[in-house]
Amino acid sequence: MKITSLTAQLKDANRVNVLVDGKFRFSLDLAQVSELGIKSGKTYSEVEITEFEKESGFGKLYVKALDYCLIRYRSQREINDYLKRKVYASRLKSNQYDDNMASRVLERLIAKGYVDDQRFARYWVENRFQKKGVSRRRLSLELAKKGVSRELIDEVLSETVRSDKDEIIKVINKKRNRYKDNDKLKAYLIRQGFDYDIIQDSLDC
Repeated sequence: MKITSLTAQLKDANRVNVLVDGKFRFSLDLAQVSELGIKSGKTYSEVEITEFEKESGFGKLYVKALDYCLIRYRSQREINDYLKRKVYASRLKSNQYDDNMASRVLERLIAKGYVDDQRFARYWVENRFQKKGVSRRRLSLELAKKGVSRELIDEVLSETVRSDKDEIIKVINKKRNRYKDNDKLKAYLIRQGFDYDIIQDSLDC
């Protein structure tokens, strides 16, 4: 089987259409073409062409996951769940992606520093409800749901200057008009993860 043409895509100059025996077979990004050593006019076996097709799927899945990462910092579990959804959707349609591709994509994102649970946890703690206020307990629960380890959660929370005493004032100021009855406000603050003593002291001020 002969690669008869390598042509840049009109919509994405970074991707190349690969024609085999005069017919479009798959596309790759420029880096993949170089890494795989694919050349126009060269003959390959069906097994090799099939492997190139798999690399095409890997490249597309990697770009999708990278775009997802760049929207905001993501935890490793979030990316893993995202990739699982993509693989599942692929099985229902084209079967373009598989579990091995998803694992490779995640490994590459981690290796290149796009996925880092420590950086994600620090970002989450410092930016979550900065103006509205949030308890450390709630931050801890949120990070745990994102798959961050207990050790890392404790480490990041120990580094932050945010304190429940300061955060609860923000919450009280925002919710006072809605919960004019102190008992109802206390119940709300407890649900938000604040300790009873801090709630009592803050409402007595």
